[in-house]
Amino acid sequence: MQFVVVVMPAFEASRRACLGASLLPWLAPLAGCGSPLPLLPRPAAADPAAQDLLQRSAQAHGLEAYRQLQDINIAYAGQWRPLINGIQPEVVDAGYRGPSQERLLPRLGINAQAYRGPQGAKFVSWQRGSGRGGELGRVAVWYDGRPCSDVALLRAAALVAEGYGFFLLGPLWLAERGDVALRLAGSERVDGRLCDVVEGWIAPGLGQVAADRVAVFIDRSDFVARRVRFTLEGSANTQGAVAEVDRFEFERRFGVLWPMRSYEEVRHPLRLPAHDWRITGLDVNRGYGPEALAGPVFSGAAAAAAAPV
Repeated sequence: MQFVVVVMPAFEASRRACLGASLLPWLAPLAGCGSPLPLLPRPAAADPAAQDLLQRSAQAHGLEAYRQLQDINIAYAGQWRPLINGIQPEVVDAGYRGPSQERLLPRLGINAQAYRGPQGAKFVSWQRGSGRGGELGRVAVWYDGRPCSDVALLRAAALVAEGYGFFLLGPLWLAERGDVALRLAGSERVDGRLCDVVEGWIAPGLGQVAADRVAVFIDRSDFVARRVRFTLEGSANTQGAVAEVDRFEFERRFGVLWPMRSYEEVRHPLRLPAHDWRITGLDVNRGYGPEALAGPVFSGAAAAAAAPV
């Protein structure tokens, strides 16, 4: 298992580079510790009990209403925790990943994100691949309107875009993925609530990578997915890492149960708080197509900000 600290050039972020370097003594002894979600071989067959539990959770989250959503328009605001940029600089991209407007076409596996940070604007256009013939998806990124060709930044952007669909939709996202191998993986408590864990092997994975392993923590009392856990194989400096997102303050809008507040934490190879964010805008079914999300900005019916909540 590999976890590499990438230090950014001094002219970009000398202070963050020093923070990342300072974490090396912490990472070294932890690299061999057991992962809470190891990339074991995919099981030969899915567990019907796991499939049934995931389906019940998806229904609790509004599966039928979700299937009627052509487009999802959402706004986020949040805060990165100290140190995380030092070990995941391309993923965090702290100079640009501030408040965001995001657009999803869930039937097509398209996510687009428009960020504004202290250094400027970033736009990401991502479409999930089928996985057939090694097709892992298409990503394009612009910084202040200029196209990006840096492979590390492109792959990190693809991971983030696909990941945020999973964080937002949880069991809905997983139930609609198609060929996913599932199994039951015991139970854990999330914020004091007993949850049953459904693990899944997804191909392709989160972003431009062949596979990842994910888990959904389903509340035993009401089937709400309180937490998701996932590997991060899609970016070179996060390979071998495991993170999780806790989901809070659920509200039902447009027939779907949405986590209005979320908190992300790295779990392996060390435990480190990463990111807090909340939904600040949400509306659905404006009626645009993929061309509105192709970049370098939103166009047509996708352009207006998400309705404030």
